[in-house]
Amino acid sequence: MRTNIELDDALIAEAMEITGLSTKKATVEKALRDLVENLGRRKALQELRGIGWSGDLENVRNSWSAEDIKSQDAAE
Repeated sequence: MRTNIELDDALIAEAMEITGLSTKKATVEKALRDLVENLGRRKALQELRGIGWSGDLENVRNSWSAEDIKSQDAAE
């Protein structure tokens, strides 16, 4: 889709420098993809809020000994 937009020259130049991209089109597309990905992750995290966890965190923390971890590392 072809669209004409006005961009802040300093902002687009900084974005091009930071990303290493050589065109305004590629820079704008990268920015949009990053925005969609970032907001998608935030939305997914928000959806996880409040689902709860019924486990015993203290029990989980204390159920592994240093020896258990060493033997598991050795097995890998």
